[in-house]
Amino acid sequence: MSYNKRSRETTSGPERSPNRAMLWPLGFGERDFQKPIVGVANAQATITPCNMAIGRLAERAQAALHEAGLMPVVFGIPTVSDAISMGTVGMKYSLVSREVIADAIETVCEAERLDGLLAFGGCDKNMPGAMIAMARLDIPSAFVYGGTIKPGHYHGQELTIVSCFEAVGAFRAGRIDEQELLSIERLAIPGPGSCGGMYTANTMSSACEAMGLSLPHSSTMAAEDQEKMDSAAATAAALQLALQRDLTACRLMTRKAFENAISVVMAIGGSTNAVLHLMAVAHSAGVSLALDDFETIRKRVPVMCDLKPSGRFVTTTFHQAGGIPQVMRMLLDHDLLHGDALTITGQTIAEVLDGIPAQPSPQQEVIRPWDNPVYTEGHLAILHGNLAPQGAVAKISGIKKRFFQGPARVFDGEEAAMAAILGGLIQPGDCIVIRYEGPKGGPGMREMLGPTSALIGRGLGDQVALLTDGRFSGGTYGFVVGHVAPEAATGGPIALLQDGDVVRIDASHQRLEVLLDDTVLQARRAQWQPPSQQLRGVLAKYARTVGCASRGAVTI
Repeated sequence: MSYNKRSRETTSGPERSPNRAMLWPLGFGERDFQKPIVGVANAQATITPCNMAIGRLAERAQAALHEAGLMPVVFGIPTVSDAISMGTVGMKYSLVSREVIADAIETVCEAERLDGLLAFGGCDKNMPGAMIAMARLDIPSAFVYGGTIKPGHYHGQELTIVSCFEAVGAFRAGRIDEQELLSIERLAIPGPGSCGGMYTANTMSSACEAMGLSLPHSSTMAAEDQEKMDSAAATAAALQLALQRDLTACRLMTRKAFENAISVVMAIGGSTNAVLHLMAVAHSAGVSLALDDFETIRKRVPVMCDLKPSGRFVTTTFHQAGGIPQVMRMLLDHDLLHGDALTITGQTIAEVLDGIPAQPSPQQEVIRPWDNPVYTEGHLAILHGNLAPQGAVAKISGIKKRFFQGPARVFDGEEAAMAAILGGLIQPGDCIVIRYEGPKGGPGMREMLGPTSALIGRGLGDQVALLTDGRFSGGTYGFVVGHVAPEAATGGPIALLQDGDVVRIDASHQRLEVLLDDTVLQARRAQWQPPSQQLRGVLAKYARTVGCASRGAVTI
């Protein structure tokens, strides 16, 4: 077997080294020094339901790694809960945590010269953070998703975390009483796992599976189910074979793999955050990927799945209907996947999908037949125009029209916009603009789930548009445009908008414009001053180094 055995690269010689002295108390025996050493990046945490059951998965995987003749060593990686920090200053740290996770994994694996990596994650930034680290390290690597939450139930309705945010808007609008609000809050999250719709965590776990970095079916399993434990053990066995073949992460993270991931994200109606994260992962892998590549793929890939937030079903129901392999088989059969892309199993995508039915079962309603899609084109549109010279991302699922024109209601920050929405100051036909929430300006590019859910809860979801240089939660739906670039803090055109300016959003023609002459915008630019920021610590470092959202908001 031709293992890399980076862990034996010492100046004292490969077999006998003072470095070994540190490993004896960890349980190493003499034979273990000859085995590949695999880092187990354990994201276990009781700070969020998403990660609270990961510890048992990591323990099962460690046992399987030993059984496969490998030597596991465990280290912790941080996580934050987007849903807990949402709507607070804490959300500024969410996207930052993607970089912290990637840096932490890279630091440990490089410092200890580990031979392979088995990464675990649950909440949104765990997946892209691990993928970025895998690309930087380029050692045999696999990912194990902690699994999704089973839905809560209230009066016959399936609940997710988004149900709580929408209930707040409904309560403030007088559409439900306080007792109903509290009942929804208490019942929405019945156990461990990541948020239950096709939100960012499940979107990015699906992208991992589509790229071959995790095992088939693993991205949609429930956190509590036995099959998730079995999948963790099977992933360890797959990593052993990848080590034998020197099947490193960048052999999987090819241009074809990224195109496969984008196709799957479009087909399942995934989160806008997938655009940002896949761009960042591609950057780390040295793969050329641009915003317009998403638009090219969007035009040829239909949305095949009726999933929350804009659809009817949760991810566990999707899993029972066939999950990601069923969707991938349909895409492959219609020449919308690269079947020759490799997976962590050593098989190609086509070989992995060989036993999957060509059509979804007629006994389910989540995955549509090919000739009856939810939408004939993808739902994540890339817009350009005088408000977004470097691009913006529009989520156009769950909306009745793809054209909007209306007066701007401009807010410098999420809090001011939220107060106006809850205070009943937003009228049908308004275009809400939330700026200075971009990667540098936030800093941290907060998600606007609070404002968008409040609009839905107040019954305004189909009647207004929302435009921001920040991000959206995977739970967001409605006529929303985010990732506007350049952002306001760097002098992007969004910084020049004033109340009453007429904004035009034309998703069918990929345009985002303000109906003003260039001379007016130039005059305003001459008067514009960048806002001052009083930052310290990790936010200060992030604001200094982070790049544009149109390139993934990367920091290197």
